[in-house]
Amino acid sequence: MSFMRGDLLCRTRKVVKGLAKAEPVWLKAMEQAPPATFPAVAGKIPTISLPEDVYVKKFYKKYPESKHHDPIKFHAFDPPPSRIFALRVLQLKDHGVSEDRAMAIADMEYLTEKKAKKKAYSRLKEIARLQGKRPPPNPYPSAIKEIQAEERKYVRDRFFNPKILEIVKQQKAEAMERFSARAGADW
Repeated sequence: MSFMRGDLLCRTRKVVKGLAKAEPVWLKAMEQAPPATFPAVAGKIPTISLPEDVYVKKFYKKYPESKHHDPIKFHAFDPPPSRIFALRVLQLKDHGVSEDRAMAIADMEYLTEKKAKKKAYSRLKEIARLQGKRPPPNPYPSAIKEIQAEERKYVRDRFFNPKILEIVKQQKAEAMERFSARAGADW
């Protein structure tokens, strides 16, 4: 229906011109002060790209294990290591350092920070052992271990939850029926 194209003003004009509807009271006022029209999006909406995205990709290429650090943690205050690395490279480039040198410096800073965190945790464990206490949980766990800790209760739940055990029994029974029906049909 091509006559329905356009905004409300255009549609109403066409319907009134075609004598399908009486002219509404608001039409003259709306013709004098038409509503704002926004341009239509031409093609695909471009993706948002930040200047540090290039260095984030290079960081992930060099340290693929750090991809598991959640880049979108709304409850966290510090950015992920990849963003810190990329922002540091940009900061050094602003000070006039070459790109290769800036990446090497940022890389060195990342590795020293990582070593410092490991050393701090080993010192915590040592202090706990000297005091005769259990070692504390790692304050800097790997991202994979954090994810596994969150999922652990669901993994254990599948062995003890009666509803899940009932579903498993049903699926086993259905599989046995299919197997026996297939075996009976072939022979």
